[in-house]
Amino acid sequence: MKITNEEKQKLEELYQHYLHHYLILQMKEVPMHFGSNCYNHSFRVAKVCIHRAIRSSKKYDLEALLVAAILHDYYLYDWREDRDMKKKHGRRHPLVAAENAKRDFNISEKIQNIIKSHMWPLTPRLFPKTREAKMLNYVDDVIATREFMTSTKHKKKNAQKYAKMIEHLFDK
Repeated sequence: MKITNEEKQKLEELYQHYLHHYLILQMKEVPMHFGSNCYNHSFRVAKVCIHRAIRSSKKYDLEALLVAAILHDYYLYDWREDRDMKKKHGRRHPLVAAENAKRDFNISEKIQNIIKSHMWPLTPRLFPKTREAKMLNYVDDVIATREFMTSTKHKKKNAQKYAKMIEHLFDK
């Protein structure tokens, strides 16, 4: 998929808007995958989704994919601290994230649906129907698996490297 410099710039501006948004910064406090957090995870997923979509021969709604990828884990709670959520988190958090994103960012129905289906097949009724939803579902699984397989010690050692990696959507 070819994109123009203007389209790249628009995506970069959108990415930067979310990267520095005061509500999104709360995601840094939400632990995830043994030493990672929702903020770093979500922006890594967003970067990989966009870069894969651009390299693809298929056409994607890049703005919807970018916003959904950033907000897919916008649930803002630590499920490890809530006994009831320990059992339900995997299936419930896509719905909570979509609800929070709609409330705080007034996202479209399309973006809500992409977010809601990102945990398929754990959420069998929420099959990813669009290309964007399938891309997010796949990339989220790949990034989450890498985070699970990477030690907390390694994550701490490379924290600055990870932070630098998500500073921009496109390399400067």
